Amino acid sequence: MHIQVIGETRENNLPVKNGDKNLPAHLKIQIYEIQTPAEGEKMLKLGVDHLGSVILSRDNWRITEILDTIRLTEGLAAKSSLIPLYSNPDIIYRTVDYYRPDILHCCESLTDSGGIRRDIGNFIKFHEEFKKRFPEIEIMRSLPIGQKAKAGKTPTLELGRLFEPVSDFFLTDTLLTGDGDDPLPDQPENGFVGVTGKICDWETAKFLVEKSNIPVILAGGISAENAYEGVLAVQPAGVDSCTNTNLTDPGGKAIRFRKDPEKVRLLIEAVKRAETDIKPSR
Repeated sequence: MHIQVIGETRENNLPVKNGDKNLPAHLKIQIYEIQTPAEGEKMLKLGVDHLGSVILSRDNWRITEILDTIRLTEGLAAKSSLIPLYSNPDIIYRTVDYYRPDILHCCESLTDSGGIRRDIGNFIKFHEEFKKRFPEIEIMRSLPIGQKAKAGKTPTLELGRLFEPVSDFFLTDTLLTGDGDDPLPDQPENGFVGVTGKICDWETAKFLVEKSNIPVILAGGISAENAYEGVLAVQPAGVDSCTNTNLTDPGGKAIRFRKDPEKVRLLIEAVKRAETDIKPSR
């Protein structure tokens, strides 16, 4: 029996359980934000499996450097993943038709101060329509998870149940939550989840892994320093890193869209050590 890892098939076509006692031989490494071919080539040489790129503006979505970055994975086992930081379906369809990534990564905020957004059905319908138009492109859906001790405020598992039938895999990401009059403060990207550099609650991530029949990628504050522990705790199908594998300025603040190859190398080493040390539950 062959267990599916991202982009591969399982021999008997049964749903994949993350954390299955027959674990994938290779956890996928996904790195964002790779915006240039030169940086993409460096990441591929290090062993990155998914090159993640971001389109920042619905008004300027044709970017030659990102197109060339996405094309780097053609003919390789590695894949390209694309996040458009806008939600207009027609513009997303045009964007995807232009870039033709292997994966469309959707990371809109799915919650508000009252819980799950009332218009959640629109996002589900988008997944359905996208699959009809681009059946060859996989959909990754980011699911929000609060930080430890605050994760209970976020309906992660319920969102998972809603989106599993229309997604190819999930990615956990950290939702910043507050208290009192400001239960849901502004996120780093308004209207979207992610790029916080903060660790999400791994216990909730583990529950998502156990309940999901599609692969779950562990993200949210992942770095070389915590990837080993995170993989052992959550047993995901892969890991994703953005903020904590960036270069930093003299004050220690992450520089967006500038990767630190040494941090990426150390992250990959940590994940490989975790693969070796995982003792599957039986």
